[in-house]
Amino acid sequence: MSSPHSSRTLFAVVVFSASFALSACVGTGPVASPPAKGPLVVATWPFGKIATELSMQALRDGRSRLDAVETGIREIERLSSDGSVGLGGGPNAAGYPQLDACIMDGPGHRAGSVAGLEGIVHPISAARAVMEHSKHVMLVGEGARWFALEHGVASVDVQDLAAKKAAWVARQRDPNPDRSGHDTVTVLVLDAEGHVAGGCSTSGAGGKLPGRVGDSPILGAGLYVDDEVGAAGATGIGENVMRYCATFWIVELMRQGRHPQAACEEVLHRIARIDPRGYALDICFIALDKQGRHGAAASSHRFPYAVTSTAASEVLHVEPVTRR
Repeated sequence: MSSPHSSRTLFAVVVFSASFALSACVGTGPVASPPAKGPLVVATWPFGKIATELSMQALRDGRSRLDAVETGIREIERLSSDGSVGLGGGPNAAGYPQLDACIMDGPGHRAGSVAGLEGIVHPISAARAVMEHSKHVMLVGEGARWFALEHGVASVDVQDLAAKKAAWVARQRDPNPDRSGHDTVTVLVLDAEGHVAGGCSTSGAGGKLPGRVGDSPILGAGLYVDDEVGAAGATGIGENVMRYCATFWIVELMRQGRHPQAACEEVLHRIARIDPRGYALDICFIALDKQGRHGAAASSHRFPYAVTSTAASEVLHVEPVTRR
């Protein structure tokens, strides 16, 4: 017969185990997603499911991982999903959209980026053109537009922008611009050969100052890809991501052996410990590694994100990280 002490010990072990299992499962999506062979695509937000499925189809069709990234993001740019991506995204404080995007390929650490882009329908394609057809990594403003046009990226007429810019210079400004919206489509791809790539695109924070650039086109902030480890991407208030090189940080934690979920959460905790805002950061992360594991984390609100594999396509979510 067991002693009262041993019974209490057994009860405590059972309760602890049940509590740990519950905390690992409730509201956090794939806390410890198991390894899986590629291909695998992960993207931010519920509209990212559109992108992940198109990206996966591109891979099934035998197209490259970069084609997969670009194809998925182009559709979100076309749809201007959530009013935060593409030319239909939120305008800046002067009343017109300025777009940011980047793309990065694991092998060779190749990358291209554009910022403050005006009148270009698919900034992700402009970013890829910078990567593949120039000696540079990043182009901005008019130079980025000229380069995109030279390489056949679709555009719209921007003649009306001159009047809006002149009004801004003359301080004829809306004192209360619409500041809603600051989401980003970020797509991470692990292909069947085990190589990784990623991209992101945004119209930036609604009502931003003309010329403001957020984290999305900044490598190591809005996106980082390392073919030895995996990839990470961000969404939310860009300033709170870029000041900490957050996605680079996540990838480096994965390099040290952290699961993508744990790496995303740890970076949020570390930023919150340093930043005067604490956890009121309004930022979220996604990540995947070379083993086919994925994860996500959110600082201060419920964060849905999309995952598509050869077996399933779904929208998962995480609740805000438990504050330390």
